[in-house]
Amino acid sequence: MVHLNFRIGCVLLSVGQDEFHGEVLDTLDFVVNQSDFTVQVLKNVTDFLLLAKTISVDQLSLPRDVQNKVDKINVDLNDAANTLSGETAKSSGKIRQVFDDIRCTLIVVATMMLLLAILGFLLSVLRHKHAIYIFIISGWLLVAVTFVLCGFFVIVSNAVGDTCAAMGEWVHNSRAETSLSNILPCVDEQTTNLTLYRSKEVIVQLVNVVNTAISSQVKTVSYNQSGTLMPPLCSPYDSRMHERQCEPGEVSFVTASKVWQNYACDGSDSGLCGTAGGVTPEVYNQLVAAVNASYALDHYTPFLLNLQNCQFVRGAFNSITTFFCPRLKLDLRMVTAGLGLISSGVMLCLILWVFYANRPQGEEVFAKQHGIKDCRDCSNSLNSRSTPPSSSSYLLTAKSYGRNA
Repeated sequence: MVHLNFRIGCVLLSVGQDEFHGEVLDTLDFVVNQSDFTVQVLKNVTDFLLLAKTISVDQLSLPRDVQNKVDKINVDLNDAANTLSGETAKSSGKIRQVFDDIRCTLIVVATMMLLLAILGFLLSVLRHKHAIYIFIISGWLLVAVTFVLCGFFVIVSNAVGDTCAAMGEWVHNSRAETSLSNILPCVDEQTTNLTLYRSKEVIVQLVNVVNTAISSQVKTVSYNQSGTLMPPLCSPYDSRMHERQCEPGEVSFVTASKVWQNYACDGSDSGLCGTAGGVTPEVYNQLVAAVNASYALDHYTPFLLNLQNCQFVRGAFNSITTFFCPRLKLDLRMVTAGLGLISSGVMLCLILWVFYANRPQGEEVFAKQHGIKDCRDCSNSLNSRSTPPSSSSYLLTAKSYGRNA
């Protein structure tokens, strides 16, 4: 029974701590990946804003005030990205170090318990009483440490449960300021709002640049006036940055490059089209570059909206509470049960060692059953019988004999 408890405890502890450590690392990796993804989105938006600032279509570019606004918002975006990545890396590093130490402690305690059980059993068989007493004292200390670890993991289990519950509550009330913000902080709301507005503003300005270049083709020497007018580009936002529907005859960001390709001509050294068409290859490439930058900024608009209301953190916490928390709780219960079984098994071993080491040997039991005395008593009696009488004994005997006569 003792060995069965010890074996089951070792199996539960080994499997439980390995599964728990793996789940903790998976959870941390998930949080870090969410943070890295958000940081990458912010950096991509920054890069495309800088690209839009440098775009020029037939010597037309963004207004100077818009370019200055882009420079300012890029500084805020870089600060937000650095803050998010720094806080997440710092928190994940601390958590990873703590659970690595816990895993090492469990492995050391389990190994010492196993060695203690094996050595104690051998010493009890060999009847080394003094060594057994030393091992018994050490064993009780390890049992106490193991029970302390059991209590510690009960506390950790409760802490994990409370954290998961707090994440679930935060999902429904993301405005509350809690310690969870240190794990995966939200991006500053003012920065995200301003970034979203600036992105829409840059998109509108780029569309204006493209459409201005297209509408002025009859006045520019870069175009062959024999070609038909190119369709204008559709802006997804109006002058107030509200969403709008494309009008008939406008092309979207997705189809613009293919449609305009039909209006491109073969260029010449004079800058005019050598064949029938609307624009030279150089201007066509500039138009496509402006469309690509606008499409990229418009593509990241939903992600910026998620940052605006902290939706990405809410989604991450919701995934943790749904997929990771149940496994973490199960693994913690397994580790706690394993520690409890090992502690009880070693404690019973300590008690049995005392009785086994103090048991009488086989020859002692045989002597008691057959009434055989100890050899030391036998030798004492034999020595007393075999000792010859001394001379004084003879003298006393002679005197007593003379008196009687």
